Amino acid sequence: MSDPVAARAQDAGSEKAVPRPDVPVHVPVLSGWWGAVVATARACLVAAGLVTASYLLPLGRSGTAGTTALLVCGLLAVAVVFSWEVRTIARSPRPRLKAVEALATTLALYLVCFAGAYYLLEQSAPGSFSEPLTRTDALYFALTAFSTVGFGDITALSQTGRVVTMFQMAGGLVLVGVAARILTHAVQTGLRGQDGQPRERERTTAEGEGEP
Repeated sequence: MSDPVAARAQDAGSEKAVPRPDVPVHVPVLSGWWGAVVATARACLVAAGLVTASYLLPLGRSGTAGTTALLVCGLLAVAVVFSWEVRTIARSPRPRLKAVEALATTLALYLVCFAGAYYLLEQSAPGSFSEPLTRTDALYFALTAFSTVGFGDITALSQTGRVVTMFQMAGGLVLVGVAARILTHAVQTGLRGQDGQPRERERTTAEGEGEP
């Protein structure tokens, strides 16, 4: 004849050993330094891929309309990528690292977009700049205009070139100011979500233990 006390103890032990299906299981994430390495490497690879793609795009003499179309499509791509990155940050287990990756991706795409526009403008209307632009020269000019360094070795001479350059400068200020605030808010949202997860797990566990 079995002992009822021992049977109840055995049943209680088996209930503790078997995880409840309604309690979420905590999955450990990468350690801090390794997560930073992965995020940095991923951001560098994305930026390098975008720059490589800018060299491979078949840009030719398509006139002002082609330059405008490329610029508009590129800026729309920047907006779409940035919006997707913001939503990803709020759900990421490492929102700070994801924000750095998102900023690097957005900046790289923004610079590549304007570099392509400068190169296409010079190809369709030679003399738009102080010297003929290669793809490297166009990327260099886009970067100097974004950073407001202004070495003066390459300058926009045509009215269209100056309008595009001014548009890039204004867009760069908006990108640095507004985008930084949006990313900061997304990071804070992600961190608040992480703080709420342990409490939610504790509440769910307590409710599960209280069930008969």
